[in-house]
Amino acid sequence: MGGLVVLICMVVSWMFIHRWSQRNKKGPKTWPFFGAAIEQLMNYDRMHDWLVNYLSKSKTVVVPMPFTTYTYIADPNNVEHVLKTNFNNYPKGRVYHSYMKVLLGDGIFNVDGETWKKQRKTASLEFASRNLREFSTKVFREYALKLSAILIQASILNQEIDMQELLMRMTLDSICKVGFGVEIGTLSSNLPKNSFADAFDTANIIVTLRFIDPLWKIKKMLSIGSEAKLEKSIKVVDDFTYSVIRKRKAEIEDVRKSGQQNQMKHDILSRFIELGESNATDKSLRDIVLNFVIAGRDTTATTLSWAIYMVMTHAHVADKLYLELKLFEENHAKEENISLPQFDKEDSESFNQRVEQFSRLLNKDSLERLHYLHAVITETLRLYPAVPQDPKGILEDDVLPDGTKVKAGGMVTYVPYSMGRMEYNWGSDAASFVPERWFKDGVLKNESPFKFTAFQAGPRICLGKDSAYLQMRMVLAILCRFYKFKLVPGHTVQYRMMTILSMAHGLKVTIHKRC
Repeated sequence: MGGLVVLICMVVSWMFIHRWSQRNKKGPKTWPFFGAAIEQLMNYDRMHDWLVNYLSKSKTVVVPMPFTTYTYIADPNNVEHVLKTNFNNYPKGRVYHSYMKVLLGDGIFNVDGETWKKQRKTASLEFASRNLREFSTKVFREYALKLSAILIQASILNQEIDMQELLMRMTLDSICKVGFGVEIGTLSSNLPKNSFADAFDTANIIVTLRFIDPLWKIKKMLSIGSEAKLEKSIKVVDDFTYSVIRKRKAEIEDVRKSGQQNQMKHDILSRFIELGESNATDKSLRDIVLNFVIAGRDTTATTLSWAIYMVMTHAHVADKLYLELKLFEENHAKEENISLPQFDKEDSESFNQRVEQFSRLLNKDSLERLHYLHAVITETLRLYPAVPQDPKGILEDDVLPDGTKVKAGGMVTYVPYSMGRMEYNWGSDAASFVPERWFKDGVLKNESPFKFTAFQAGPRICLGKDSAYLQMRMVLAILCRFYKFKLVPGHTVQYRMMTILSMAHGLKVTIHKRC
C-alpha cells in the first residue's frame, strides 16, 4: 500500500512539474498523455475565440493532442506557404478524410491527388459556363422573391421570425435546384419540415465534433451516442440523394433516346452525368453533389445571416446601403426607360409588385455596380468567414516561414476567423465592422487571398466564389432595399461549433417594410 501511495505521489508531482515547466509557453498548457485536449474540450463552444486569444499573442500556436498535433496559423506568409508554395505537402490528408468521409465521401472538398484534379477540372468548366450562370441567376432571383413574400406576411402579422432558418431554407431550395435540378419546397409559405435538411445539419454537427472527440471511433464501432445518431442522419441524406440520382439518370437517358438534346437540364448533377460521369457509380455522383450542397447552401446562408446582423446593428451601414440601393434603382430604371410607379408599403400587392420589378433589374453585371453592397458582404466574410478553420494534413516534416517546425502526420490549420481579427493583419480596428476599409480613394480594392482567406487561396481557391457573391448580392439587395430588421429583445447571437460558422440560436428578428 505504501508503495502505491508513493507511486501516485510521484505521478501527481510529475504532472504538476510538467505544468509548471510551461509557465512561459505561448500556446495552451498541456497535460501528460492528454496534451491540450482538456482545455480544448472545456472551450469547445467558444473555440474560435479561444484561438483568437492565443493567436493575438503569437502568429502560430502549437496544440498537442493525444494522437496528433494541431498547428494553428494566422500569419499570411505561413498561410501562403501552406496553401500555395508547398501545396503538395499539405493535402486534406488521411485524418481529415477519415473524419469527413461519412458525409462528404470522395467529393472535391475531401480528396486529394488525381481524384481532386479531375473533379476540379470538370467543376471549373461548369462554373465558367454561361448556361449555369444564367440558370443560377434565374433560380437565385426566384427564391429571393419567395423569401420576400414570406417577409411581407411576417411584417403584416408582426411576427418574430428566424432569418437564419429562412435563409437556410432558401439556399437549400436554390442549391438543390441548381445542384440536383429538383424543387424540394422548404421555403413554401407554411415552412414544412424537411427530413433531408434536418439530417444534413445533424450530420454536419457530429462530424465536426469528431475532430476533438478521441472516442468517436469506439462509439462508431459500438453504434452508440452521437455516432448512432450520425448513422441515422446519413441514411436519410443518402436515401434522398440516391433517389434523385437514379431519377436524373433515367431522365437523361430518355432525352438521349428521343434525340431532344435541347431539353437537357443545366443543373450540376445533370452536367456531371453528361460530361463523362455517366459511367460513374451512384456513390461517386452522390459525393460530388453533396459537396456542392454543403458549399452552396450552408456557407451562403450563414454569411447572409451574419451580414443582416451586422447591418441591423450598425445603423449608419444600413442607411448607406439603403441609399445606394435606392439610387441604383432610380438610375437603372432611368437608363432602361422603365417607369417606377409609386407604391404603398401598407398595400401588400403594390409592395410585392415593386419588389418584383426591382428584382428584374438585378443580374450579374448590374449587381457588380453595387460597390458598397460588395464591401458589406466582404467585410462580413472577414469577421465571420463561413469556414472559420481549415485543417490540412502534413506529408513530410517542414519548416514554416516564421521558423515553426511541423512534423509529418500532424495537421496545420489556417484560421480565417482569427485572421480577420488580428491587428497585425488589419490594423487597430481589426475587430470592428468597417465596410469602408475595402475602398481606396473611393475605388473597391482587393486584398491578398492569403490575408483575406474566406474563399481559401492557391490551387484550392473556391470555384464558387462568383456564384456565391451573385446570390448574396441578389438577396441582400432586395432585403436591404425593402426591409428593416430589428433583433428580438433578449435574443442571443453566437456561433455554434460545426464546419460552417452558423448561429447557435438562429437570428430572431421582427420585420418592417420600407419605401
